[in-house]
Amino acid sequence: MSAAPPQSLHDLGFAELARVLASDGVIPHHAKALWRALQREGAVDLTTHDFLPPLQRWVRASVGEGKAFFLDVPEVVEEIRSADGHTRKFLLRLRDGQIIETVLMGYDGRQTVCVSTQAGCAMGCVFCATGQMGFSRDLRPGEMVAQVMHARRVLHQVDPGKRLRNLVLMGMGEPLNNLDAVLIALEIISDTRGIGIGPSKISISTVGVVPGILRLAAEARPYHLAVSLHGATEADRLALVPVSRRWSLCQLIDACRTYGKATGKRIFFEWTLIAGTNDSPGTAVCLAQLLEGIDAHVNLIPLNPTGGYAGTASKAGKAFQKILLDSGIPCTFRQRRGIDVDAGCGMLKARKRGGTA
Repeated sequence: MSAAPPQSLHDLGFAELARVLASDGVIPHHAKALWRALQREGAVDLTTHDFLPPLQRWVRASVGEGKAFFLDVPEVVEEIRSADGHTRKFLLRLRDGQIIETVLMGYDGRQTVCVSTQAGCAMGCVFCATGQMGFSRDLRPGEMVAQVMHARRVLHQVDPGKRLRNLVLMGMGEPLNNLDAVLIALEIISDTRGIGIGPSKISISTVGVVPGILRLAAEARPYHLAVSLHGATEADRLALVPVSRRWSLCQLIDACRTYGKATGKRIFFEWTLIAGTNDSPGTAVCLAQLLEGIDAHVNLIPLNPTGGYAGTASKAGKAFQKILLDSGIPCTFRQRRGIDVDAGCGMLKARKRGGTA
């Protein structure tokens, strides 16, 4: 009988970690010390920690290359800083060689990490660089946790007085297509005994995976939901978002209404403004009608340069916003970060400057 494949300790929530220790004869009390080292202190090497003897022996016997457990500590292939100093983009190599991207963004009074949930993306949105690179695989919970850990370590090095407070799952991939792993990761990340990013500071973004939205509604998950809409009619959305072939705009809006009623939470609708495509006054009127009766907030995102499409001019964007505001729908322009280092919305493609990682 072959041995079980090694497992990441970062894949385990606190209860599962305690169960693993107990199965090896280590009393649950020691799980607190191990969890603190992993999740609060962000350890990259457990052998340097001064644990009590029972836990120390377990770590030496069970954690490391060729042993039952390992730590998710991705290799930094490249770190790119924006000219304004507010954004750092990290190209991270995982254990199997896959490259993902993670972004640390600074705003007034808060620090936000943008995390990838998949290597690549299968959604194929025509204006998105990530969508055009294709899909490789889902990420494990520990690979998502590790991105937050890395961003937190960098932030502490840059300014020990700042704390990572916000998390957005808006990096590479479609979170709701990897929802089991995503929810495990978020439970670990929001645990107050560890990283401690509160659920109210966490946003899950989706391009419109209806079953995932309905599951979040049924389970009353405490995180914010952001839905990438981009089209206010079936034909307009289908031209930009191929997943509309599977779940129509009508099905998506019905799911959003169900989510709103079940959770009582506001839904954030992401709208990438593309010149001559979805930025006309008529489209804004249609969007306002589509969202009628939903507790909605529209985030307008001028298209970032990803090839093939042009972003909306400022004047047209403001006119679009005014129509929504006059219709009673809160609507703001998202603050742009990291455009000069290809770290903006839709720009992540796991590629080093000057070539492929």
